[in-house]
Amino acid sequence: MAAPIDRSTRRLIAAFRYAFRGIGHLVHTQRNFQIHLLIGAIAVSLGVVLRIDRWEWLVLTLTIGLVLAAEGFNTAVEAVVDLVTREHHPLARIAKDVAAGTVLLCALTSVVVGILIFGPRLWILLTLLIK
Repeated sequence: MAAPIDRSTRRLIAAFRYAFRGIGHLVHTQRNFQIHLLIGAIAVSLGVVLRIDRWEWLVLTLTIGLVLAAEGFNTAVEAVVDLVTREHHPLARIAKDVAAGTVLLCALTSVVVGILIFGPRLWILLTLLIK
């Protein structure tokens, strides 16, 4: 007979359920998250086609995760600010702008990473096609 699940295990399972619900909210309601997911999927597909190295997979995976996590934090900050106030308060604007700016920084960093990983390989392919 299996041992009963204790409270701490139930809490852990519930915590994962809440986390997946949060990810589901991002996927279903946040256009920018959807765009980042699509671009990430394209990058992964390009990585498979171009056979990038293991260390490049590491960097690519971390970069995609960073952008998606930043978008999640941005959504959370916006929700909390909207919960606290609906009026145009300078601190609310700063919180939202900084959160959005953080996503932009992560996205721009991911573009640089993409250029560094894919650029040389794509350049070789381009020069072969032109010849």
